[in-house]
Amino acid sequence: MDFADFAVSRRALAAFLLAALSTRSALAAQRVLRGTVAYRERMALPPGAVVEVKLLDVSLADTPARVLAETRVSGPRIPARWMLRFDSGQIEPGRSYALQARILDGEQLLFINTQKHAVFAGGRDDTAIWVQRVAGQDQPAVAQAVPFGRWRLVSMSGAEVAASITTTLEIAADGKVSGRGGCNSFAGSATIEGATIRFSRMASTMMACIDEAMDQERRFLDALGKARRWERQAGVERLALLDDEGRALTVLAAE
Repeated sequence: MDFADFAVSRRALAAFLLAALSTRSALAAQRVLRGTVAYRERMALPPGAVVEVKLLDVSLADTPARVLAETRVSGPRIPARWMLRFDSGQIEPGRSYALQARILDGEQLLFINTQKHAVFAGGRDDTAIWVQRVAGQDQPAVAQAVPFGRWRLVSMSGAEVAASITTTLEIAADGKVSGRGGCNSFAGSATIEGATIRFSRMASTMMACIDEAMDQERRFLDALGKARRWERQAGVERLALLDDEGRALTVLAAE
């Protein structure tokens, strides 16, 4: 072998090693989550149903969750087994991540998880996901059996609130909560299981407003802290938050 052949061989070897290292790095960045999606109702899914699982970055309470990866399982048998591939380079220390599971029939949402399923939080990843029924083929769509959505406060402890002061509450499907108390904006989270609900302590801005607005905001945030159950009022788009004895703390109308 002359010098030129030797040089070509070294370049070829270097290129091969570089390609191998790049491939190894790419494979190392790929990670997999596995789990199941199940529900407690005794019912069969429609033939075209699909289970959808998403990995979300839920770090920022006042912005929509960012989808990092998702997977779908067609024609699932319950419990449905799923596998989700994601890039480990997207997972950053100090941020919050969670799984969202839904079951859909075309564009119709049938089931969704109402509890936060945190992952990468230092403990065992919660990948066995229970979903709650939202709407079924044999159910009238009067109101979805979930508290998710954007709501405006209409009464507290049975008394109507001032129309001039707007208090809002938004509950997202991943459990994130945000809104305005009447003066300040706030954000936090809610843990929902069936008809039970518990709100975290809300982080709030520190603006000062008129006394009436500040009082309504204080009483509303206090009511969130006492809420233990929720119910959708039949025939109207209203959400009631109840205390542990079933008394209505607040009633909110859909926006």
